[in-house]
Amino acid sequence: MAEPFRPPNLALSTIGLSLATFMQVLDTTIANVSLPTIAGNLGVSNDQSTWVITSFAVSMAISLPLTGFLTRRFGEVKLFVWSTLLFALTSFLCGISQSMGMLIVFRAIQGAVAGPMYPITQSMLIGIYPPEKRGMALALLAMVTVVAPIAGPILGGLITDNYSWPWIFFINVPIGIFASMVVANQMKGRVEQTQRPKIDYVGLITLIIGVGALQIVLDKGNDDDWFNSNFIILTSIVSAISLAVFVIWELTDKDPIVDLKLFRHRNFRYGTISLMFAYAAFFAIGLLIPLWLQRNLGYTATWAGYATAPLGVIPVLLTFAVGKYATRFDLRVLASGAFLVMGSTCFLRSGFYLDIDFYHVAMVQLLQGLGVALFFMPVLTILLSDLKQNELASGAGLATFLRTLGGSFAASLTTFLWDRRAIVHHEQLAESITPYSPTAQTAISQLGRGDATAGSSVINNMITQQGYQISFNEVFHVLGWIFIALIAVIWMTRPPFAAKAGAASGGH
Repeated sequence: MAEPFRPPNLALSTIGLSLATFMQVLDTTIANVSLPTIAGNLGVSNDQSTWVITSFAVSMAISLPLTGFLTRRFGEVKLFVWSTLLFALTSFLCGISQSMGMLIVFRAIQGAVAGPMYPITQSMLIGIYPPEKRGMALALLAMVTVVAPIAGPILGGLITDNYSWPWIFFINVPIGIFASMVVANQMKGRVEQTQRPKIDYVGLITLIIGVGALQIVLDKGNDDDWFNSNFIILTSIVSAISLAVFVIWELTDKDPIVDLKLFRHRNFRYGTISLMFAYAAFFAIGLLIPLWLQRNLGYTATWAGYATAPLGVIPVLLTFAVGKYATRFDLRVLASGAFLVMGSTCFLRSGFYLDIDFYHVAMVQLLQGLGVALFFMPVLTILLSDLKQNELASGAGLATFLRTLGGSFAASLTTFLWDRRAIVHHEQLAESITPYSPTAQTAISQLGRGDATAGSSVINNMITQQGYQISFNEVFHVLGWIFIALIAVIWMTRPPFAAKAGAASGGH
């Protein structure tokens, strides 16, 4: 057997791959806090500005499952380098956009070229590292996955407040050029076998329509009141039909554009299910905590970022330890420990209240970081463990796509449930506030200092706050049980968990 390819400088190769991935993951959140500024500068409404996020998410969701097809056609190195360069170019074009239409178009292209970057990084790291050090590589990638979304809103806010919003895109340009040059130089000796696979036009078209429509439904559903909107109903029908045709076609086609048959592998099947649902719950936490801090506790965006930032401390500190020693344990035990810790932090948050202080919020975030540190690397290793070398890029792309889709579902469902349950609790709490209740009337008079209208407004605001707090606690109670249930799912996988692909070869 040919010797596995090793780059001249393994550390430099890792830095190049990780920097590009950090940049790509960072861009999924960095623009969120800048939307009001972008909307004001480009003269559009806040609702229209959300398409800056939606266009990126839709395009990336479509291109992710195409990673396997694209790597067979162009090779991992060439696809990674060109994706990274195009990401830098489209970032520059986003920064110089003079209208919302231009910005949305360039963000859509940026999302399309971003899709393959993360799964290819996974596949290439496994390929260039020796078997005993692959855990270290995946742990490093896991740290990037955790830290980048946390840094995004904080960095975006600081750049927008102190400079101008185009710089949230311009900062990608030097990073992208540097990362692509490093990877191209380090990997130039890597031999790759490319193919010219038949383009599965039916699969491609149904994928684009189905996933694109589904992502739009998830992103715009809350704004348009879900199925009370004819647009959401129509888009949902289009998505359901297209995805049904896509799944049937891909399972029966001889050369599918997305290899759904990868789910025949036991570890990939249950590992991907665990990744998708755990990441969805993790994403829901990351979305809900900052919203709650700002809406209920009156935090600014910056202070909300500071309160959530401790989440990244333990993953950063434990990255190399987890990567070095994790393989000495049954990875299912580590993943179970991660789910137990993250579930426990959800149960702790289900007891939060409106007067809770910064310290307690930050400490629970810090504790959750222990669970996150033990989560990504074991689960990624498990789900990739029974794939062959030529299936790695396809499997990583498919798993990352489902993980991303899980996050989109979580974002929509979490905010929907939080709002709806808050309305229910508001109604329940307000039942006793009537003109016939002497206690209520006395409270209204005292709070309004004799002005019944002002007093009623104060009480209504208090009830609204309490309704949202009770709803927040309920959502986290459910999230806690989701993590606990995933312990059973991860134990459906079977050892060995060493990547067969890497053990067999590192080159192509």
